[in-house]
Amino acid sequence: MNASRLFLSCSLALFLCGGIYAQEKPQQGHKNTNKFRQMYREFTSPNMFRTASGAPGPAYYQQQADYKIAVELDDKNQKLYGEETITYTNNSPDKLEYLWVQLDQNIRAKDSPALQKDSENMSPADTPDRFTDKYLKRPFDGGFNIEYVKDSKGKALPYVINYTMMRIDIPEPLKPGEKISFAIKWWYNINNHITNRARSGFEHFPKDGNNAYIIAQFFPRMAVYNDSEGWQNYQFWGSGEFALPFGNYEVNITVPADHVLEATGELQNRKDVFTKTMLDRYEKATKSFDKPVIIVTQEEAEAREQSFSDKKKTWKFKAENVRDFAFTTSRKYILDAMAVKIGDKTVMAESLYPKEGNPLWEEYSTKVVAHTLKSYSSHTFDYPYPKAISVHAKNQGMEYPMICWNHGRPDEDGTYSDRVKYGMISVIIHEVGHNFFPMIVNSDERQWGWMDEGLNTFLQYLTEQDFMENYPSRRGKPSTMVTYMKGNQDFIAPIMSNPENVYQLGNNAYGKPAAGLTILRETIMGPELFDYAFKTYAQRWMFKHPNPEDFFRTMEDASGVELDWFWRGWFYTTDYVDIGVKDVKKFYVAPHPSNEVKAVMAARNIPENAPLIFMAEEGMENYSETLKNGTLLDHSTPLKEYILDNFTPEERARLKQPKYFFEVTFEKPGGMPMPLIVEYTYADGSKETVKYPVEIWRKNDAEVSKVIPADKEITQITVDPGAETADVDTSNNLWPRKATKSEFDTFKEKVNQ
Repeated sequence: MNASRLFLSCSLALFLCGGIYAQEKPQQGHKNTNKFRQMYREFTSPNMFRTASGAPGPAYYQQQADYKIAVELDDKNQKLYGEETITYTNNSPDKLEYLWVQLDQNIRAKDSPALQKDSENMSPADTPDRFTDKYLKRPFDGGFNIEYVKDSKGKALPYVINYTMMRIDIPEPLKPGEKISFAIKWWYNINNHITNRARSGFEHFPKDGNNAYIIAQFFPRMAVYNDSEGWQNYQFWGSGEFALPFGNYEVNITVPADHVLEATGELQNRKDVFTKTMLDRYEKATKSFDKPVIIVTQEEAEAREQSFSDKKKTWKFKAENVRDFAFTTSRKYILDAMAVKIGDKTVMAESLYPKEGNPLWEEYSTKVVAHTLKSYSSHTFDYPYPKAISVHAKNQGMEYPMICWNHGRPDEDGTYSDRVKYGMISVIIHEVGHNFFPMIVNSDERQWGWMDEGLNTFLQYLTEQDFMENYPSRRGKPSTMVTYMKGNQDFIAPIMSNPENVYQLGNNAYGKPAAGLTILRETIMGPELFDYAFKTYAQRWMFKHPNPEDFFRTMEDASGVELDWFWRGWFYTTDYVDIGVKDVKKFYVAPHPSNEVKAVMAARNIPENAPLIFMAEEGMENYSETLKNGTLLDHSTPLKEYILDNFTPEERARLKQPKYFFEVTFEKPGGMPMPLIVEYTYADGSKETVKYPVEIWRKNDAEVSKVIPADKEITQITVDPGAETADVDTSNNLWPRKATKSEFDTFKEKVNQ
């Protein structure tokens, strides 16, 4: 382009654009509310413990708590008696003046504050059983009864119990690098988890008089001490789960001799507690990689149900580098197992279930465990523990290292619906998956429920889809969060809220984080970048204690994708996505300038015969129907001259020849930025999908426009055609707008049917 043409074009463009901005005045005291600003206010400063990259720093430390535990189950009276010795190692740089121990069973005490934490209203009608439970029964008393706390020499240590926390006052501060050992003796009444919906307890089977026990939080457990919190001694109110240090466990569990038992860790005395037949079958299972081997059959379990032995057996377990311990025991249990190849290791997948779980459990449970270990390992790290166990428990879904409780019970005649089947498969995937988050990537569940539940629900979704094509996943797809995110804002809390302070824990800690990670993976980052960054986070923090910022920073550090806008909007606020088409204008190359452009040219002393290319909006005064026909060069002498002067014949042949120019204005009524995904449909039926980066909103959070030159007329525009972004209002996603019926018209149609 020659100098005069360049000057004229630039002068006109600057005049038109400059006229808009020249009227703006600087705001006094302006605050940076741009949604793409860095998260320096929200994040703590990086330090020697946790780096700016999201990795553990050179001074990172974590405490260790090793346990030797002996417990005995009183099946006749549903009580548990226990003694433990805890050896606690102070790896921190701080002197510790006292120790904090968690007493989570105290939430079951008859005077527990948790019973009074929620608002109540009188129901106008209720079922007899619920009415009795609420107003007639005395509260169950299932809290810890601490008999003593002693030092390694048998001397009593003073302690103070504050609800679910116990402070042990030690005679001398525990210096960095030092260890301390102390013993605790306790007992408690085991609750019926069917009637009170607890995470552990027993289920009673009236027909045969047996109990099935799922026992967890059964021993006083060390609280976490770390660089972020000091002592993490936030009380257990019920929703926020657990924060625990890693350690090594030796646990002896004494139960009736006719029980079948499994637990965290490796069984040390299998020959003492298994029959010869069970041993032979178990050995066969360790070599069976294609299907489970039944170790205790249903027929054998039904025979045990009648025995009620007065004798006892002690099952001995050891577990290394775990953050917790749990076990299950009953004479009703069927047991099956199979081997799973994970990396260069063989892992045992197991299931325990009463006959009430069959035929569903025998068919699916252990196979699902094996599939889950493989799928999760591919996205994170090779599963490091020797086994993973799925235990049947009615109305349950709860996880512990190497063992978990799962619901899914057929009807009494053995039949079951797809809802029951897929519900069981999903809960097994979810709870087995918790071995990865938070049992190994050991986040603080008490404060950040989403760090285990949300990340795990996301991986559950990937594992479900890998299990079966079109698996009916309940969570994970962005569209599943639309109803929640467009709901009443008075009852929605940011994801970055303590689990006790949210209104809808399932949506807040499970569904929304999982949907957000799906959007990150599929729409914002792409699977390759996301998977690498996610695996980097998992491997950086396996067997460590990450904070939310460690996750956020690692995902950016390992991918090179700027995501502050996403973390702020999706996790720190309740902003929702709503993007649509506001306006569409059609332009052609015009034979002469419009009156508006003429006025601008006159004000700038630009001659009317200047060699400029003028655009005409359909219907305006310089619009001509004849411009629809022919080629672009047929209607613009200045453009034709410029191309002839500056391009070779070969280059001219490669130039596009658009007949139409569409200016599309997109609006964003929602507060959450998101990539703008648009499907353009043309007059010949062809379609084109364009994804504009999220940065398109960085300078205007309300609306943006794009010009689309096309050789075919656009007949339809659809925003987010694949429902990838959890857009809460799709009524503005389509152009031309579809006519919507009024409520009155809908009513009339119903009346006339």
